[in-house]
Amino acid sequence: MQQTTRQIVFTDKARCRDCYRCVRACPVKAIGVKDGQAFVVENRCLACGTCIRECPQDAKMFRNDLERAMRLLAGPDRVAASIAPSFAALCPEWKWKRLPSVLRRLGFAYVAETAVGAYHVAAETARVVESQPDRPHIASACPAVVSYVEKYRPRLTDTIVPVVSPMIAHARHLKQQLGAGTKVIFIGPCVAKKAEAERPEYAGVVDCVLTFREFGEWLDRVGLDPAECEESTFDEQPPGYARFFPLPGGLARTAAMRTDLLDVECVAPNGFEDVRSVLEATESGLMCKLVEPLFCAQGCINGAGILEQDNVYERRGRVLEYARHPGNEIDSDAGFDLRFSGLNKPPLTESDDLSREFTEQQILAVLEQTGKAQEEDRLNCGACGYSSCRDKAIAVLRGLAEPQMCIPQMRRMAERRTDRIIETSPNGIVILDERLNIISMNPAFRRFFCCTDATCGKRISYLMDPEPFERLAADGEEVVVLTVNHEKYNVVCHQIIYRLPEENQYVGIFVNITNSQANEEKLQQLRSETAEQARELLEHQITMAQQIARLLGESTAKGEQLVRHLLMYASDPPASKDKPWVWDMQVSK
Repeated sequence: MQQTTRQIVFTDKARCRDCYRCVRACPVKAIGVKDGQAFVVENRCLACGTCIRECPQDAKMFRNDLERAMRLLAGPDRVAASIAPSFAALCPEWKWKRLPSVLRRLGFAYVAETAVGAYHVAAETARVVESQPDRPHIASACPAVVSYVEKYRPRLTDTIVPVVSPMIAHARHLKQQLGAGTKVIFIGPCVAKKAEAERPEYAGVVDCVLTFREFGEWLDRVGLDPAECEESTFDEQPPGYARFFPLPGGLARTAAMRTDLLDVECVAPNGFEDVRSVLEATESGLMCKLVEPLFCAQGCINGAGILEQDNVYERRGRVLEYARHPGNEIDSDAGFDLRFSGLNKPPLTESDDLSREFTEQQILAVLEQTGKAQEEDRLNCGACGYSSCRDKAIAVLRGLAEPQMCIPQMRRMAERRTDRIIETSPNGIVILDERLNIISMNPAFRRFFCCTDATCGKRISYLMDPEPFERLAADGEEVVVLTVNHEKYNVVCHQIIYRLPEENQYVGIFVNITNSQANEEKLQQLRSETAEQARELLEHQITMAQQIARLLGESTAKGEQLVRHLLMYASDPPASKDKPWVWDMQVSK
């Protein structure tokens, strides 16, 4: 898709189907809806990728930076790859043994594991925690968690361990080791890393961030098959247990800290609900020496930028297997800049400001629009994506939601429209139960059959021949269509009768065609009379023609005789001595 924005997560409107699933899934409600289309509110978004993973239509997308990465490799500068240790989750052993060669064939001059930086981040985190054992600490490795604290839990910003993430630490290390002109491309499972790399305090540290999805697209585009590459090792490998880092508890394991899951002093929540619960408890005074949160359930092996080809626990098993392979035994802190500039709350627009308050009158006015003025009418069903009707009303006031997002209210309105259509229909409609007793009828039906609501409860045979309904009940037919002349009511109806199997009920629709029938009879009569008149006219014309023809024949014969006489009179008469005019006289006769 052609992109015209630098926004990390966005909506492909052509695919959005107005289902509100992204609103429900977004942990911080950074999804707005306008004119039925969902959009991402950039200032509120954590770039965690939850909506990307949850959208059933693939309408939520993240910015694709593959073209940028390819341009960097095509440029004059040396390019190094920093690949996250969760890569092992995606492939069997034979593939990850060839990954360094794959990266080199793509043009990388130096290939290294981000876990090298993770080792030093874990070690520094452990040092900070041990130096201040009487206060809680929240690990800073996950950029989505850091952004969440920064935007939504500002009171906890001081508890974030002042150490950069492994990606930043490793990129700084690579540029110091290989030269300031070196370009660094990070490849990993996390969409939030794209946002982290663009923070002003990290400008120029990471030149491009690719997800594993983009990396797979890259290999497909250039037709590079790992099976055609030889086994090789990374130019730089992590020491210790740093390859455990993408899993819950991996930081503590890397730092060789005590990681008993029943120990309240060190917890490793993963998945937003667990992370939020722990942070809420920390905010309320729970004392945890170290909270090691990972925003994605089961950690980085379940990031939104990963290729979800198999079960998450299968991915976890592959990472554990890879982490057991020996890495670099050299443990040196040289070249690692772990400085952390601290957090600051970015400015929010008025419509996105979470601290903005609304009056009860404003909230109630929105609730009234969806028929929820009374407390008992507020179902709090969550169908709109918000946990309560009140929260949704506030979102409407903030411009992030629309009143018509209330599914129960829209259903009620649809039912009312249906009822209204039935009540105002010119066709008679009657509903019967399984015993052919009348349950309900509309005004048109009552008018056709001269009955009132008092007829409800009586059998249909009280009004008409029940045979069509009995046929449905007995023969199992689905629909009966017929035309009946109800002489008793002076009405002719075209009848459509069908069953409602689930309700075990029968519906009859009666279309009044009395006028149409009378008009048809009149038309038939007119047609018959016209045909008779046409026949009589034809016979008359034939008779006249015959008479005219006869008269014309006689007239023609007489005219011929007259002409002959005239010719004779004009010529000399034949000589006759005895009776000179006899012949003439005979002719004249």
